[in-house]
Amino acid sequence: MFGPPVPTAPSDHSMADTTMAEIQSLIGFDTTSRDSNLPLIDHVVERLAEVGVEPVLLPNAEGTKANLLATFPAADGTVTGGVVLSAHTDVVPVDGQVWSSEPFAPEIRDGRLYARGSADMKSFLGVVVAKLPQLAAARLAEPIHLALSYDEEVGCVGAIDLVDEIVRRGLAPRGCIVGEPTSMRIVRGHKSMNVFRVDVRGLAAHSSLTPQGVNAIEHAAELVRFVHGIADEMRVEGPFDEAYVVPFTTVSVNRIEGGIAVNTIPAACTVQFEFRALTTVDHEALVERFRAECRRIEAAMREQHPGASVELTTTAAAPGVDTPADADIVAMAAAWGAEPSDMKVTYGTEAGLFAQAGIPTVVCGPGDIAQAHAPDEFIDLAQIARCEAFIDRLIAGLSTTEESA
Repeated sequence: MFGPPVPTAPSDHSMADTTMAEIQSLIGFDTTSRDSNLPLIDHVVERLAEVGVEPVLLPNAEGTKANLLATFPAADGTVTGGVVLSAHTDVVPVDGQVWSSEPFAPEIRDGRLYARGSADMKSFLGVVVAKLPQLAAARLAEPIHLALSYDEEVGCVGAIDLVDEIVRRGLAPRGCIVGEPTSMRIVRGHKSMNVFRVDVRGLAAHSSLTPQGVNAIEHAAELVRFVHGIADEMRVEGPFDEAYVVPFTTVSVNRIEGGIAVNTIPAACTVQFEFRALTTVDHEALVERFRAECRRIEAAMREQHPGASVELTTTAAAPGVDTPADADIVAMAAAWGAEPSDMKVTYGTEAGLFAQAGIPTVVCGPGDIAQAHAPDEFIDLAQIARCEAFIDRLIAGLSTTEESA
């Protein structure tokens, strides 16, 4: 998705043994989103304790997962301002995929590290955790915050509370770097992610007695046609942003389920659809168009059966981001060795949540997004080395040489 890899010098393949060991340790924790991430979080807590930093843990309602927030203060004790390094701890499932090696037993072959999460995004996280002693020893001019989330892969769920906590504590970072795989390019923008489920409930009847039933599938099909019409409208009328591979808001129905038998009028049908919107689209107005259509269909169904219903539920959502090219965080990332780019990406990240909270944010991390979620997921070792050099420069760039600091 990001084009050919950026050429690197042979020396770029070298990295600290501790960095690779840390990445391999993190990969060894199976943090598939359906499972707990607490063993990995406990591991990071131990690493932080070794350097004298006590993090804040933000558990989910069930206590089975947690976000982690840690601040390395400036040399003068300041904890406000500075830069956030953001990473999610969960990975997608490997179910049904054919791998050449064990997904959670990292293996190096031909200059690549193969494992689930190697690209998305435990290599970035491993580099940061390996640098914790260096972070703790630095005389920082401004703080560096570490923000680790759970359940990014199922809709940026955990990061909502994490960003809220950053705001509640008044940390007011002046920038954030989300280390998703971008081949160490600076990505300033991505679309929002919005996923919906519509439950259509009609009335069952024998298929030979159609007037006695209310066909949920037929009415759901009206919604499918409506969603497709919105998709066509966005494709033709825009708005447009040519920085994207797909320069318009995309809308699609991606799953439908209904009916129990071919000779029974279906009483239930569920439609799932999504839209990936440019930041210039009026999000609330677009959602209201879908809600209005659901209300129209429901009203028509209730003329036949008062108990009919059409219910729209938002099942996942994450805002988009469009950080200005002249934002400080863009210049800083470039100064630390990331590759400047005007590219914007169609997939979603947690960057939009930070941006929505008033924290200028870019996405920049090692690895290629084309490898994420795929069987035999891998990352080039050269990418890890580039990320390691980037974090080294970041720490140096945010440090002070003043003895009185």
